Amino acid sequence: MILDALIVGGGPAGLVAAVYLTRFRRNVLLVDANASRASLIPCSHNCPGFPDGISGAELLARLRDQARRYGAALVDDRVETLQRESGDRFVAQCRTQTFEARTIVLATGVIDIEPELPDLRDAIRQGLIRHCPICDGYEVIGQRVAVIGHGSKGVREACFIRHFAGTLTLFTMGAAGVGDEERAKLRALGIELVEDAIIDVHRDASAIVGLTTDNGRVHRFDTLYSSLGAIAHASLARDLGVRCTDDGTISTDRHQRTSIDGVYACGDIVSDTLHQIAVAAAHAAIAATAIHNAL
Repeated sequence: MILDALIVGGGPAGLVAAVYLTRFRRNVLLVDANASRASLIPCSHNCPGFPDGISGAELLARLRDQARRYGAALVDDRVETLQRESGDRFVAQCRTQTFEARTIVLATGVIDIEPELPDLRDAIRQGLIRHCPICDGYEVIGQRVAVIGHGSKGVREACFIRHFAGTLTLFTMGAAGVGDEERAKLRALGIELVEDAIIDVHRDASAIVGLTTDNGRVHRFDTLYSSLGAIAHASLARDLGVRCTDDGTISTDRHQRTSIDGVYACGDIVSDTLHQIAVAAAHAAIAATAIHNAL
């Protein structure tokens, strides 16, 4: 049986696309490798409709239930190869099975580049290490905040978070790349710049996060933001010949269509997009409607 749509990736974007397409009465299968970074969100108060907050794991569980309720098939597997077999169908080879589909939705997301810290995933789940100031800058109002970042990207993130934080320090971990104008901007905003290498990370009774630099100084904070960028999961897109940008994310038009006819992309994998659950859901709604209209 040839599917109307094969969705690769079971994060918010992929699951919302599955909900929409099945409600359009399309034959849909979603393949998920259980690697969505949304699963690490301890509690988001920025997700529309959840004023008391919701964990990433709970949100994904609800979306999976919603997709199944309308008939979507969800498969725990990993797509290893994706090829176009003819003008009107694609073949996905997973670790244990093969699927054919008329259209493809790539919702493969990105993975955060993490600092080398102990018990990293546990610290993320506890909200001690954060990645998105747009999502939870509100939660650090008045706190002592540290940002780990390099160059202009680290400076931009520190400046954004300064609006919320009580005190803020930008750590470059010994990396160069902060120019004179950026240094002046940091000073004007009262942001401390620490360019020494980090040699130790610890927790104690008086601080949630502690960083020791190679000059022996111990810095204490309530919250640590990692701003080292992300790596796009775009190998399947590249194998298909989909046009990607220099950072590996996928270029799409306003209907979430890629450069390959029949291939769509949504969520964080899309170029120049805001990494937000609400944006991923919007991408998915647009892509699913475009697919329905095209079939």
